[in-house]
Amino acid sequence: MTGSRPKPCRIMIRDIVIVRHPVCVCVPVNHKVTLIVRAEGTGVLNYQWFTDDEKEVAGGTEADLTITAKKTQLYVCRVNDHCYNCVFSEWVKVKVLDIDKSGLPEHWQGEPHIAVNPKPQTVQKGAKLALRCAAFGIPTPHYQWYRNGQPLLDKTGDTLQIDHATAEHGGSYLCSISNVLEERWTEPVDVDITQTDELPPGVLTATDKVALLIGNMSYSNHPDLMAPIMDVHELSNLLQQLGFRVVSLLDLTREEMLAAVDKFIQLLDRGVYGLFYYAGHGYERAGRNYLVAVDAPQPYRPENCVCVQRIMVSMQQRRTALSVILLDTCRKWYHQDCIPSGIMPLKPSGNTVYGYATCEDAEAFEVQDGGKSTGIFTKYLNAHILQSEKVTHVLEKVSEDLGRDPLVTGKQVVEIKHTLKEPRSLADPVRTTGHTRELHMRDACWRQANELPRKKRLMFLCGVEVEVSFSALFSNVLVAFATVKTTGPRTQDCTVTLSSIPPMEDTFSGPGRSEEMDTLLLTSSDNPDCTLRLCALQRLTESLVIKVDLHYTHTDSKLRQTESQQVDIGKPLVASCKLYRRNHATTAKKQEGASAKSTGNISSSKSRLHQTVAGPCRPFTRKAECVAKVAVTRSNEPEENDENELQDFILPH
Repeated sequence: MTGSRPKPCRIMIRDIVIVRHPVCVCVPVNHKVTLIVRAEGTGVLNYQWFTDDEKEVAGGTEADLTITAKKTQLYVCRVNDHCYNCVFSEWVKVKVLDIDKSGLPEHWQGEPHIAVNPKPQTVQKGAKLALRCAAFGIPTPHYQWYRNGQPLLDKTGDTLQIDHATAEHGGSYLCSISNVLEERWTEPVDVDITQTDELPPGVLTATDKVALLIGNMSYSNHPDLMAPIMDVHELSNLLQQLGFRVVSLLDLTREEMLAAVDKFIQLLDRGVYGLFYYAGHGYERAGRNYLVAVDAPQPYRPENCVCVQRIMVSMQQRRTALSVILLDTCRKWYHQDCIPSGIMPLKPSGNTVYGYATCEDAEAFEVQDGGKSTGIFTKYLNAHILQSEKVTHVLEKVSEDLGRDPLVTGKQVVEIKHTLKEPRSLADPVRTTGHTRELHMRDACWRQANELPRKKRLMFLCGVEVEVSFSALFSNVLVAFATVKTTGPRTQDCTVTLSSIPPMEDTFSGPGRSEEMDTLLLTSSDNPDCTLRLCALQRLTESLVIKVDLHYTHTDSKLRQTESQQVDIGKPLVASCKLYRRNHATTAKKQEGASAKSTGNISSSKSRLHQTVAGPCRPFTRKAECVAKVAVTRSNEPEENDENELQDFILPH
């Protein structure tokens, strides 16, 4: 009898199965969070956590990942075995809110904690209604809004927004906020919708309200700023609640600023309320205020900037019922060797208001505190602007609040200049009777700068369906979202990436600034799989194409595969206004004098210019100092921007 060899042992290799996925959370800044994944498989399982920028999390090689939440970010965990099998957990968002957490219990377990309650509002018919609440929670809380006790089935985010309020939108609102641990309710608030055709006689009205908001931050030759992102965005939302048509733009060159002002002036007419707001570097010289464009050289001169008084004269010539200019910028002039030329005084005109962030020959400051930056003037302006009071009274309250702020005591004082003949308010209702033709023309022009691409669903060959949607953070900043809606029968671990043709630079991806933009994205979409920020749309000269790349693992071959589709969205938002045409028309003129006017000290290090101020709550000036002195020939000829040239300025009709 011969012996037989033992049969080899066969080990059944089974697929890795994730039995517990991590969950999304919403927490305060610097809160410790533990993300947990549980998986079953054969042998020892290995773990590696990743962030949404495809970077491995340092030390993230365990099933439990503990982090100190600094900013909103996405996380995913890869689980693999010794046989090279791997699976990915679901993506989860760690949402970080930089808001007051003083009431958060010391031993908080993750139950919903309401940090921001909605506020009561009075909104004009046809204006934008926005109610916001915010809550911390582990898992991230679910929101459900109610009006007069009835659930609003399509209102399940932290912000309830209605673009054109009608009488039926009035009532009592509250929000239910819940997760698996508990349910909480916000305080009820009343929303009143004002009917313009029910106004008592003698009430002051506008035939329309139009606002242009510009924030300059990313300077080529001067220190960068942080606050205009949030300042412009928050003020834009508030003005929309007051019934204004708002165009908001970030980081414009001088020619782009002038082109935007031209479009703004076209929207003004008899009886219209016009408001112009600027946040960025600026100065005052010989009684005139100048706004420093992002492409201004170092040192700059008036012809490199935009004159504010020229804008006011243009507004007045359109016979507006109220013209308001709000400037969150410095008023110091450093180029002392530049001799001012004679300037013709402005002709008297009523119902004009200037609100200056600071007094003559002084600086304006912004504060960078944690994840939120704000100009101190705009901070208090936004706190009062919704009040139904005479516009100068509102600015007086801003002045009083700023005067009590210890950060700028003795450094910054609000100044108000006006020629109001009537007690007009930014909250005055709009009455279009007798002006419908002009209204329709303005409406078409305004919509051109605010029209969003339509949402689109893409079906890929593998059976996966992806939805591409869009949101406007500003009139020249578009965000594209991609969300996997359904998976295919043989796909797993689906991810999506977005890119654009032509490539659009994300000018707000720098340290600190990206976090501020991320906070704006939180209310724009419900946890998308991918986002793409498209900036400087005013420079787009061709149709914009969004490229959608779908990555997935085929369940049969276990191989990673990619499919792509493209979506042509044309020229979205302000790109359709073709502001670049003014650039092309003036390029030759600029080149003629470029060599003579750009010979200052422009070799200063960019890194030195863009330093930020250390420490929380320390004010940072909005001055852009002319560091070099250039010999200037004394002359009686006027500067390009001086007001004695205004008779040559042709207004579009």
